[in-house]
Amino acid sequence: MIMSNLKALAYGLRETVIDMIVEGKAGHIGGDMSVLEILTELYFCQMNISPENQDDPDRDKFVMSKGHSVEAYYAVLAEKGFFDKKELISTFSKFGSKFIGHPNNKLPGVEMNSGSLGHGLPVCVGMALAGKMNGQDYRVYTVMGDGELAEGSVWEGAMAACQYKLDNLCAVVDRNRLQISGNTEDVMGHDDLHERFGAFGWHVIDVADGNDIDQLHAAFEEAKTVKGQPTVLIANTVKGKGSSVMENKANWHHKVPNEEELAQIRKDLAERKEAALHG
Repeated sequence: MIMSNLKALAYGLRETVIDMIVEGKAGHIGGDMSVLEILTELYFCQMNISPENQDDPDRDKFVMSKGHSVEAYYAVLAEKGFFDKKELISTFSKFGSKFIGHPNNKLPGVEMNSGSLGHGLPVCVGMALAGKMNGQDYRVYTVMGDGELAEGSVWEGAMAACQYKLDNLCAVVDRNRLQISGNTEDVMGHDDLHERFGAFGWHVIDVADGNDIDQLHAAFEEAKTVKGQPTVLIANTVKGKGSSVMENKANWHHKVPNEEELAQIRKDLAERKEAALHG
């Protein structure tokens, strides 16, 4: 898929997320919006994964460690063809729905139940190590929130990934600098994440604009060339990306827009999608 189409797709997926959250009357909207270019680049350009090969042992693996951003994840999986988009939108987060508020591996395309923060990276270390031990060449990817990095298990996983030289592992930090209780640096400061991951033996790639498909593409391509150590992308994103109604506002961590907000968000997303397609 050409880059302009991927950029437009990321905004189209945001429209799907809005539809889900409005219909289900719940959702972690801010983090959904910040992570969509990352997921779009991974699923539609980088990873060897599809409904046709989802049971292939050599498929690439992905874990949405920041599982509360499930709406973005579901939207991507539906667009990829793992399940029906209309059913997703109409039943999301409703009683009896299979599309619950965190990823669960009873759904096609979902590798791991997630949402308990700090678990994604350690599990991906195990997946990547298994690939090395079995002589398989698949790659393993995970996306973490920057607030999630306060969990100690993240750094235990980081140490193990370096110890076992897991160059088939690529982690992404969705560095939007906001979490439910405010600015991430005020809650638990991370200082220089490049330096911190580097001290744990990782190859670190800073993505200045983590909502830019071109920059993400270059970073993921670089990650594939790294040998002897795991790679992490520090993707500097905007929470609530897509509309000034939501952007960089902590109170949009988990929120359903009212009618006035919804109208403006839909207008902004449509305009940005059109600009991405023809820009």
